[in-house]
Amino acid sequence: MESRIKRVMGNVFNIDVDSVNNDSSPDNIRNWDSLKQMELIIFTEKALKKKLKLNDILRLKSFSDLIKLLKIK
Repeated sequence: MESRIKRVMGNVFNIDVDSVNNDSSPDNIRNWDSLKQMELIIFTEKALKKKLKLNDILRLKSFSDLIKLLKIK
């Protein structure tokens, strides 16, 4: 699952997949803004065939947050 999310993030943020790690966040990914956050959620939901709740989406602040959330869904 993590590798799929890394690929999604690479595509959404137009970055090298190998640069995505647990610390990846808006603080260190230059074009991670609110619109890209929604794009990340949409493509993640499609890739994993899962639906995330709005409350969960609003709390996402990093790659590791997204992975933790997806593991419990």
